Amino acid sequence: QTQLLGVLLAAASNVLISVSLNIQKCAHLRLVCQAEQKPYYRSKLWWCGIALLGLGEVGNFTAYGFAPITLVAPLGCVSVIGSAFISVFFLKRTMRTADILGVTLTITGIYLLVAFTPDVPRELTARQVQNYLVSWPFLVYSILEIIIFCILLYYYKRKAVKHIMVLLMMVALLASLTVIAVKAVSSMIALSVKGKMQLTYSIFYIMSVLMATSCAFQIKFLNQAMHLYEATAVVPINFVFFTTSAIISGVIFYREFQRAALPSVFMFLFGCLLSFLGVIIIARNKKEEHLQIPFIDCGHIPGQKLTGKIQPDSHRSCYGTLNKEDDSMKRQN
Repeated sequence: QTQLLGVLLAAASNVLISVSLNIQKCAHLRLVCQAEQKPYYRSKLWWCGIALLGLGEVGNFTAYGFAPITLVAPLGCVSVIGSAFISVFFLKRTMRTADILGVTLTITGIYLLVAFTPDVPRELTARQVQNYLVSWPFLVYSILEIIIFCILLYYYKRKAVKHIMVLLMMVALLASLTVIAVKAVSSMIALSVKGKMQLTYSIFYIMSVLMATSCAFQIKFLNQAMHLYEATAVVPINFVFFTTSAIISGVIFYREFQRAALPSVFMFLFGCLLSFLGVIIIARNKKEEHLQIPFIDCGHIPGQKLTGKIQPDSHRSCYGTLNKEDDSMKRQN
């Protein structure tokens, strides 16, 4: 019953997240179309999306206290399903046959994930978190993750590489630390509410700082990806990367598959594969939106002091058009 509550919380939270991501993308598109450009953080619509995102993340935070990481994280595919339907209203998309097939595969994957999730201990104490934090598998995993993140950050900062894969890989690496910290903090709060005080341990505050820091940088890179690419592309790729990193984190840090039988592990991974395949089908052949520039401002050309604007003529092979009066004067000369 407790695990079912975690499943319901995670599903509802991811629906809110899908709505918030589409609202944020809609806000970016509206700002691009405006004559006077202003920062996205001054948009009320964008802040509405952020508020829904925060509410969804709070629901996910609570879900981690009732269910294992390897179950809550893959349920992020609910946000992909929601995004496929919600983008029809917010971004004026059309529902395709491939979308329906992808949704069917994803729902099948969700069923397998819920049915064959590993059985893990319900209570997670502060002392257990301390032991997990200094275990050698997690230390090796942390070192590898830091090295990979530094390499990606170098290309992002120094080489100005803002490819969607680079951005979302950094989000996934940060998310793996986030889910570890969220699971620890949420579980310790839940135990404290039940009367088993865990908030006096320093590990609780260490995990709280780790959760807040990694989550803040995760939102930064995710928002960068949402600004540059379509939500229908960002959400599925982010789901695949995030789910993979979260499952690995749950296996290495919390050892959630330690007592699982081999058939259950196989069916669980098969459910993940179906979910991945479903979101890939949903995201396939989605057209990206390109920034349409309606005119060329000569005042922005170095060395020019002109203030006039030349309107490109799409019906002719020449780049722009001249006024008839200017054209006649050119002929006389």
